[in-house]
Amino acid sequence: MSARLGMALVGLGAATQPHLRSLQDLSERIDLRYAVTRQPHPDRIRPYIGPVRLVSSLDKALADPQVQAVMVATPPSTHLEICQRCFAAGKHVLLEKPLELNLERSEQLAALARQSGLHLGVVLQHRFRPASLTLQELLDTGRLGKVQAASVRVPWWRSQAYYNELGRGTLARDGGGVLLTQAIHTLNLFQALVGVKSVTASVVRQTRLHQMETEDHVSALLVLGNGAPGDLMATTAMYPGFPETIEVIGTLGSARLSGADLQVNFLQGEPLTVRSEGGTGSGANMMDFSHQPHRELLTDFIDAIEQNRAPRVTGEDALKTHLLIDELLRKGQASAG
Repeated sequence: MSARLGMALVGLGAATQPHLRSLQDLSERIDLRYAVTRQPHPDRIRPYIGPVRLVSSLDKALADPQVQAVMVATPPSTHLEICQRCFAAGKHVLLEKPLELNLERSEQLAALARQSGLHLGVVLQHRFRPASLTLQELLDTGRLGKVQAASVRVPWWRSQAYYNELGRGTLARDGGGVLLTQAIHTLNLFQALVGVKSVTASVVRQTRLHQMETEDHVSALLVLGNGAPGDLMATTAMYPGFPETIEVIGTLGSARLSGADLQVNFLQGEPLTVRSEGGTGSGANMMDFSHQPHRELLTDFIDAIEQNRAPRVTGEDALKTHLLIDELLRKGQASAG
């Protein structure tokens, strides 16, 4: 495909800033033709520099034959309806996480993508961090040996002011709390690295640090893909917020992925270190992270369309994480009862 990929962006909230920077970086490959927003103020499109039409109607963007793909960055409660319209118009979709409010609607969305024959990519950008890719390769090639145990921790912080914003941490808009809104990135990466077969036990809580509808703390025991033990902790109550971590114990060494940094210690051989710049968005500044993984994810999505292959993170892949989150919540609610 020699021409640039025509694209529309739906939604211009704060979370679109790394997308806009990525679109600008890839302007030689992408023609961002529309930004669809209910409040079309010119400053909302920054830092994208190229010409783009600010419109309030999704139909106008979908009617343009030069628009081949749509990036959807709106609240989860809108995803199913928007994606349905995009697929009906013959457009590929790159969708911000999560798929939808709950498992049932997420399954419907994934089914729509399958039936359409079009590409559905999901923005779970932790899979594209250099440290994540390095650890994935070490596990895939057996350099860490057979996995004996693994743990995942998301010790983040969100203030009460964050949850006081309309819809934050509610089932009606966000669909859930720390698992679906914050930890989903790291859970998806953890599944890709070591797999999760089942949840043995789960505790789901609302701490006294927040007044909110959904959970802000979850701990669980897991069975990994190969049957080894695993454990999980995710919270938005750990002030001031720390990088998420994944630790893997293998028969040939161990690895610790902290945010976008990796430290690997082999039983034999020199240690391996991968370092990165920038934060992880674990604290009060939610946007304190590099947009490089977003750019790599977007590049993979363009390549998938051009090469007629599946993107690295598909709707089906994201659905596995929704299934895990649903099991964590169900087991946690059962234990509370």
